[in-house]
Amino acid sequence: MAHEEKTQLSLSLSSDAVAMFDRIARIIDREPAFVMQTALHAYLTSEGADILRDAEGLSELDRGESVDMDDMLKKARSIVDAAEYRRAPRVG
Repeated sequence: MAHEEKTQLSLSLSSDAVAMFDRIARIIDREPAFVMQTALHAYLTSEGADILRDAEGLSELDRGESVDMDDMLKKARSIVDAAEYRRAPRVG
């Protein structure tokens, strides 16, 4: 993880979760904070990123920044039809 400005926060976790972080930290010979930061980073780059993209997509729809699905499918069909026409063998 890159060196970035840091903010300290307090987080309540179940005893089981803390025990798992501690156990993993001992196994890999790192501090529990490292394991927790790694877990949070993994979440933010996967599920968290998906949530942010979905929220942005909903905001775009709210602002009217969308394309009609039927229009998009018609355009896609015309592109496919044109490509198939160009690839079709010519009798001549």
